[in-house]
Amino acid sequence: MQVYRSFVTSQRVPNKPWVQWKTYSSASASVLKDDKTFDKILIANRGEIACRVMRTCKDMGIKTVAIHSEADANSVHTLMADEAVCVGPAPSAQSYLNMPVILDAIKATGAQAVHPGYGFLSENKEFAKTLAANNVAFIGPDTFAIDAMGDKIKSKLIAKEAGVNTIPGYDGVVENVEDAVKIAEEIGYPVMIKASAGGGGKGMRIAWNEKETREGFRFSSQEAAASFGDDRLLIEKFIDTPRHIEMQVLADGYGNTLWLNERECSIQRRNQKVVEEAPSIYLDPTTREAMGKQAVALAEAVQYKSAGTVEFLVDSKKNFYFLEMNTRLQVEHPVTEYITGVDLVSEMIKVAAGHPLSLTQDQIGINGWAMECRVYAEDPYKSFGLPSIGKLTRYVEPTHLDNVRVDSGITEGSDISIYYDPMISKLVSYGKDRSEAIDKMKTALDNYVIRGVKHNVPLCHEVLSNPMFIEGNISTNFLMEVYPDGFNGKILNVNEHNELCAIACAFYAKQQHGNRQFINQTRKHRMPKLADDVNKWKVEVQLGEEKSSAVVEKTTDSYTVTMGNNTVNISSDWSLTNPTQHISVNGGNKFTVQCLQASPTGQFQVQYHGTLFNLQVLDNTVASLKKFMPVKIPEDLSSVIKAPMPGTVFSIACSVGDIVTVGQEVCIVEAMKMQNSLTATRDGKIKAIHCNAGDSIAEDDLLIELE
Repeated sequence: MQVYRSFVTSQRVPNKPWVQWKTYSSASASVLKDDKTFDKILIANRGEIACRVMRTCKDMGIKTVAIHSEADANSVHTLMADEAVCVGPAPSAQSYLNMPVILDAIKATGAQAVHPGYGFLSENKEFAKTLAANNVAFIGPDTFAIDAMGDKIKSKLIAKEAGVNTIPGYDGVVENVEDAVKIAEEIGYPVMIKASAGGGGKGMRIAWNEKETREGFRFSSQEAAASFGDDRLLIEKFIDTPRHIEMQVLADGYGNTLWLNERECSIQRRNQKVVEEAPSIYLDPTTREAMGKQAVALAEAVQYKSAGTVEFLVDSKKNFYFLEMNTRLQVEHPVTEYITGVDLVSEMIKVAAGHPLSLTQDQIGINGWAMECRVYAEDPYKSFGLPSIGKLTRYVEPTHLDNVRVDSGITEGSDISIYYDPMISKLVSYGKDRSEAIDKMKTALDNYVIRGVKHNVPLCHEVLSNPMFIEGNISTNFLMEVYPDGFNGKILNVNEHNELCAIACAFYAKQQHGNRQFINQTRKHRMPKLADDVNKWKVEVQLGEEKSSAVVEKTTDSYTVTMGNNTVNISSDWSLTNPTQHISVNGGNKFTVQCLQASPTGQFQVQYHGTLFNLQVLDNTVASLKKFMPVKIPEDLSSVIKAPMPGTVFSIACSVGDIVTVGQEVCIVEAMKMQNSLTATRDGKIKAIHCNAGDSIAEDDLLIELE
């Protein structure tokens, strides 16, 4: 076992934009250090949540131990800890889920407690039980609560007994697919099929008819087995147009249990959250209090100690129903920390050390509004987000902005791996009200530089700009309702189209002027210099299929772009060599765009209001010759099935020579523990199969051919 000490370099120490928290004030810092908890804590996790826990530990004067896989040897969380231990190869089953090796790491480093973060072993009762047997504190609830709330069937029965509203459904385990169909028909469609163990959207399917019930049973049981080692399923009534609203609870070992208000988590894809906020625009004080009291009643029923979350579905009449309880720190906990001023990790550590909570229910209020976007390395144009892997060639977090917090575990040069969750960071904004929090978030997204992988910033930006979201008219069906044909990025209106074209023309002019200066500086004295006082260019600009003639003129402090009868002034105090460009249009307030590419051939890639657009700006003479260039014929993809994402071939449902029909499943690809059924795009005969079950595949790999 490799154990080594490391130090955090000054340029990568995460900032603390939440310094307004009461627990982080200068007056309380000495109290935290005098309030004895632990000398050393091992964080049994990786990435952003490991870094998040370490920040609080360092503020409390507690040394930290990181565990890491071989793939994470140089990751941020590994380098941030006081000590680090390698626990195995890249696959999580051989490293972050390897309990014997993690226990060896605890013994080798002398850690007195373990914080499990979320995911991995955070809700594993055997892990908590093993720690207790070795006199190591588990920074989380007791094994009884983990067991009771980790099983959806058991937790629903306990919730009923505690007086908590529950969703109508079947309370037992669904034995087989025929059972599933029978139960679904008795409950009445639509129904939700979901894993009895675990969470995070894995092992969940909505079924609207018998066919979907059969398919849902198969996929849900397979995903549940792969994710949690438990393929048991339950079925309950699906609440149409529901909101997903959850209550944060906090409890100690002295009979004190608090509710810390709600988080709205309704913006989801594939049952996984994308945008969260606190509080919810939908709840009134009466409903909020009722939900809070029921959450507390459930926590008390299982003698809960630590931070936890009780999740509810809320219908159009504000009826709310218990969904599940997550016996751990939630991904979206920062929004609660912002509006309450409570450091949840600090409270978890103190409770685990035997201290009472440091606050009471009457001290919990709602101060302002917080918004969180989960920034993922994924392609939002494919099913709202299929994973993307690669190296972060350029990475700049928008932490220079006020009231913006970035919880991340990566830096420039980090690899986004197929082995782990594709989340890059949790981007959080805070404002005095919801409108301000949304505006700050959009500004933060515009200033967030992520290069080397595809990411979901375009989707997050468009969600925040959507009128329905701004009005608070949302549900868990939001993405499918707003984008029924899939997400296609920002749709430009006429003014935005002209503005973006003008910006690209200004980029072209800046580039041309810089090129002339460079050529003149590098030419020998006997060679004639180019005139460097050129300040007017006649060009053709193309965005999409639309081409426009334009004249660009450079003035003292701006570029004037004339396209027909339309004139746009673009400020010039920016550089194309910077990762972001802060631009003013027609003298208005500055906003941020990103020029990702400015090629000598006039090709420009510009991230504008979150979405990446491709434009071409050519000198008129060059544009007139373009018609002689051959046109590239698009590849015919009707006879091939390619991998839509990197992952693993889970199974193949056809053989060479088989006759298949359009929509028929031909194989299943697993990515990040989620299974995706790939189907034939037309009727035909299987010509060739280029993969085997278990193969690792990259995006766009050829899998199956049709004749």
